[in-house]
Formats: sequence, structure tokens, C-alpha cells
Amino acid sequence: MSKNILLTVDLGDESSWKRALPEAVELTRASGGSLSIITVVPDFGMSIVGQFFPKNFEKNMAAKVMESLHNFVKVHIPEDIEARHIVAEGNVYECILNTAKEISADLIVVSSGRDDLKDFLLGPNAARIARHANCSVLVVRN
Repeated sequence: MSKNILLTVDLGDESSWKRALPEAVELTRASGGSLSIITVVPDFGMSIVGQFFPKNFEKNMAAKVMESLHNFVKVHIPEDIEARHIVAEGNVYECILNTAKEISADLIVVSSGRDDLKDFLLGPNAARIARHANCSVLVVRN
């Protein structure tokens, strides 16, 4: 049974967590394990892109996203579940895979993809996570 669960959420897309979150909560309760919740913000990458943003923009944005994630957890995660908040910056699937390794996750819970990708079996990030993860992956259909 999974004791260390990583739930992926996109704070701007309810379909990324609406069905996956209850599954992650139930699995966490059943195992008596821990739940980590990750959201990923884009990387500004090349310095040529970064120069167009105000100084400390990335740092301020990361702080605002962390605040949003804390608010998300307060609203959507039951009080009996202790949740770890993780904000990563960069490529979505790479950040999720790296974080899963860093926290020694036994299970990654991820949504199958955005609703507008319903004609595909899996969204590109979910497919890459499932293909390359070193732990089990639960892909929850939207």
C-alpha cells in the first residue's frame, strides 16, 4: 500500500484535480500515509525572456502561487489529512518526476488530461509521468 502519495494539481484548471483529489485523499486515509500536493509554474528559461519581467518577478510569483496552494489545501483537503505543499518551477512532467524521486513517493496521482484533450487516451504530461516514473502512477480519468 502506498504511504507517500504525490498529487498533481494545476490551480488554474479544476479538471486537473476534481476527480484525482478524492482518490488521493482516500488512498492517504486508507494507508495512514502522507499526502504531498504539487503545482508547477512555468520557467522563464532564457535570460532574453526574463529581462522583460520586473526584478524579483519569479520570486514574487512563486510566493503568490504558494499562497494559492495553501488556500487550495484549506478549501479542498479534509482537516484530518496533513498535506505538504510543493511549488516547482519548470517543465511540468520533469518537475513532477523529480519531486517524486526527492520525496520518495510510492504513488503519483495525476489527472488524465484537460477536458479539451478528451479525444486522446492521455494528456501529454500524464502520459510522460506514467511512462517515466520510478513509482506507481494512478491516472484518474476526467
